[in-house]
Amino acid sequence: MLHMNTYLPVGILLILLVLGCMRTSKSGQVIKPPVAHIIPHELEKHGDVRIDNYYWLRERENPDVIEYLEAENKYTDSLMAHTEHFQDILFEEIKARIKQTDMSVPYKQDDYYYYTRFEEGKEYPLYCRKKGSPDGAEEILLDVNRMAEGFDFFSVGQREVSFNQDLLAYTVDTSGRRIYTLYVKNLTTGEVLEDAVPDVTSNLAWANDNKTLFYTRQDPETLRWDRIYRHELGSGSSQDRLVYEEADSTFSCYVFKTKSKKFLMIGSDQTLSSEYRYLDAHNPNGEFSVFWPREAEHEYSVDHFGDSFYIRTNVNAKNFKLMKTPVTDTNKAKWEDIIPHRDDIFLEGFEIFKDFLVLEERKEGLAQLRVKSWKDNRDFYIDFGEPAYFASIGTNYDFDTPVLRYVYTSLTTPESIFDYNMESHEKVLLKQEEVLGDFNTDNYLTERLWATAHDNTQIPVSLVYRKELKRNDGNPLLLHSYGSYGNSMNVYFDSERLSLLDRGFVYAIAHIRGGQELGREWYENGKLLNKKNTFTDFIACAEYLIRGKYTIPEKLFAEGGSAGGLLMGAVMNMRPDLFCGIIADVPWVDVVTTMLDETVPLTTGEYDEWGNPNDKEYYDYMLSYSPYDNVEAKKYPNLLVLTSLNDSQVQYWEPAKWVAKLRALKTDDNRLLLRTQMEAGHGGVSGRYKQYKETAFEYAFLFDCLGITK
Repeated sequence: MLHMNTYLPVGILLILLVLGCMRTSKSGQVIKPPVAHIIPHELEKHGDVRIDNYYWLRERENPDVIEYLEAENKYTDSLMAHTEHFQDILFEEIKARIKQTDMSVPYKQDDYYYYTRFEEGKEYPLYCRKKGSPDGAEEILLDVNRMAEGFDFFSVGQREVSFNQDLLAYTVDTSGRRIYTLYVKNLTTGEVLEDAVPDVTSNLAWANDNKTLFYTRQDPETLRWDRIYRHELGSGSSQDRLVYEEADSTFSCYVFKTKSKKFLMIGSDQTLSSEYRYLDAHNPNGEFSVFWPREAEHEYSVDHFGDSFYIRTNVNAKNFKLMKTPVTDTNKAKWEDIIPHRDDIFLEGFEIFKDFLVLEERKEGLAQLRVKSWKDNRDFYIDFGEPAYFASIGTNYDFDTPVLRYVYTSLTTPESIFDYNMESHEKVLLKQEEVLGDFNTDNYLTERLWATAHDNTQIPVSLVYRKELKRNDGNPLLLHSYGSYGNSMNVYFDSERLSLLDRGFVYAIAHIRGGQELGREWYENGKLLNKKNTFTDFIACAEYLIRGKYTIPEKLFAEGGSAGGLLMGAVMNMRPDLFCGIIADVPWVDVVTTMLDETVPLTTGEYDEWGNPNDKEYYDYMLSYSPYDNVEAKKYPNLLVLTSLNDSQVQYWEPAKWVAKLRALKTDDNRLLLRTQMEAGHGGVSGRYKQYKETAFEYAFLFDCLGITK
């Protein structure tokens, strides 16, 4: 076994192959894994010198880097070749459950009903509308299938119709790096105007004059959203005026319009602080006014209705509260409580109607929708009746309506769109995701359990499996989580997942600290110098499921992506004996090196999430859990690592370096596979059928680890 400190001269390819890393295909052929160059690179901070043998893999334009990634892809393909027929079966199985020709529920926006539909056999959606009624004549705004012809990757970002609804502004990314071009289409003539603006983000907003657009640009190196521009139709993009620049490298900015359409807003956010500016949307050439200046650890958001601005804020309110202030005076001294702070309920969002206020809340990890009447101050919660579910406010453009549109799903209930009359309490199911074939929700059972963490904190776990499954049979189980940025792990139905459940898998979600399922404190206890709680919580959930006889270590799998990939790498280092296999999707695993590099996207804006490693206390703590820095010469589970060359959030070289180091150090003969999408971004490939194929590939990896072949 080659140790990381066995160096060769710079630029020399390491020819020796490690016999212990060789695998044998099903045909008996010995398949040799790729071995990356070892080129020592010193990284020094706080008197600590780390040697990174694979630092060179960040050279995106280096032909040796591309050659290495392609060699890894060929190795992965060769080891998975015997599963190709099974992958085809899984793909057809997944596809057969999906209604190929399908349409979303239309939502009303002024005079039109907007919706998205898919046609059988086509990868991309059609964005459409009908005037006056959902039964009117269809107008196709964008046929993304035609637009995507000739591109390996194609993604339409934000789409916004103008105030008069006769113009459509939209953004397009053809690389996967989330660098877009802005286009404007005349919906009367069908003509795409010459007002193309390259190198922008997906973010945009119309003024109310029907000719002025505001859009956001990013720093070309870090991709931080840092500038807002104003564009007037008919002028070249070189004439666009910069209206706001975010100078603080820890903040990002964006533009939007309030629900009332009365105000344009510029938001500037970092992890722990917010600031907003506002402008009359009928006066796009005016100057934006600061709503309330940014303050350390003050987060707020703003919407408008009538004579007031409504503010969700954490001023003296860890779990947030709702306040309002007159449009004529946004001084914080004028803000007054509408919904006061509560210690046991986290306020996630709100929706304003003429006669009602709807609150998105979370209690004991479960989402709740609370309706409050402006007239008589009565309020109530909508009942959902399942132990583990997710509900959220849907698309509601109208103020003057008693009808709330919301979305409901659970681990056993396909996504369902409801219209709820807040006066009569009548609930109408508009559409439930149709699952073709013999699917019956009664065949599956969902549970909500509580695992005990190392400090006796109770961690929620949601799981689903077939009813006939016996808990003492050593069932395979896939445990999923994320645990960062305050992003709560919401339970949801996924018809693709049925291919696991119907072959005996249990599927579980660990609601670990780092999310906000149990309020703001849940997040704060899983970040910065508390980050290791995220990893130990996940391990505690895995151990709990084993003790409860839901699974055994030989059949336990874990998966996570992005910061959830960090979770995978950390728990794999801490407890490799606990898992049979792990899927790490676009994993962020080289924590210290990335957080020390201010040229890498997202770095400076995330010091409040992970800590600033220029501070030795944070440097030492981050180094103690960083997956790449803690790879050791020991046995590891089977591992499938997925990444994309054009990923703008987690750079491809992090998983590539991690796999190279694991190859050099691990002492087992388990699978270690790296799959790099050469034409994709952070979200993976574009196109729905391509995504089904990726799911089939991942499932085939899980089944192959268990010897399941059909």
